[in-house]
Amino acid sequence: MKDSLFILLQKLLPQHLLSRLVGRLAECRTPWVKNLFINWFRKRYRVDMSQALEPNPEAYEHFNAFFTRALKPDARPLDNTRGAILSPADGAISQLGPIEHGRIFQAKGHSYALSTLLGGDLERAKPFINGSFATIYLSPRDYHRVHMPVAGTLRESIYIPGDLYSVNQVTAAGVENLFARNERLVAIFDTELGPMAMVLVGAMIVAGIETVWSGQVAPLPRQPLVLDAAPGRTPVELAAGEEMGRFKLGSTVILLFGSDVMDWAEQLSAGDAVVMGRSIGQARQA
Repeated sequence: MKDSLFILLQKLLPQHLLSRLVGRLAECRTPWVKNLFINWFRKRYRVDMSQALEPNPEAYEHFNAFFTRALKPDARPLDNTRGAILSPADGAISQLGPIEHGRIFQAKGHSYALSTLLGGDLERAKPFINGSFATIYLSPRDYHRVHMPVAGTLRESIYIPGDLYSVNQVTAAGVENLFARNERLVAIFDTELGPMAMVLVGAMIVAGIETVWSGQVAPLPRQPLVLDAAPGRTPVELAAGEEMGRFKLGSTVILLFGSDVMDWAEQLSAGDAVVMGRSIGQARQA
């Protein structure tokens, strides 16, 4: 009953208006306002500042700068094992496994269409049918920059408007097509393993999604938009472990690989914690 009321409340709330208002507060530079917000959040979620490049929370110009803080250079060593697929973020595995007949497992009794997640384009989805997926949830206390699991060259990125439900276990179990209906950014990369997709999913109170090549890309006008597709543009080439984007307030990253190119680490299962830069899978060709 409590979970049903929580989901109903999200349906009734003005999701986008609320999220954008919080976004404006998160950019406030008035010292007493931003420090109050930062210190409340830090204590509420027990945020560890010891690994931050700037450990003093009040030194950040606004809440978003604090939330997307950089870490010390040695805070996240990369697994250099040949063929290692790195975790793109700190967080927890929501689900992972095979993409079966073009559908992705969300929670018990729920799955959603791969093509819908990627914006409804069947050609874009085709390389990942019967491939592999991992859904990684970033909690409020986590580091919120997103990094490359493997080296890749950007093929295209697509902004897809949608709802802004929260993305926790309750909503995953109770909201149909949760990840394929929320606002999101899809980035397709060409890699040594073939195409790889990274889907950055927005959520309630998420004030924005950024990439290192385009800056803030969500929110945008309420229509799908293919980005970075101009002829002759300089290729975006990113190494394994290099930053590719970030969330202004947290959400979820979904990784997609094609069929028969990689395997997730056997010990990983839903609920397990992951750390950016550590191996979560292995390329089969390595």
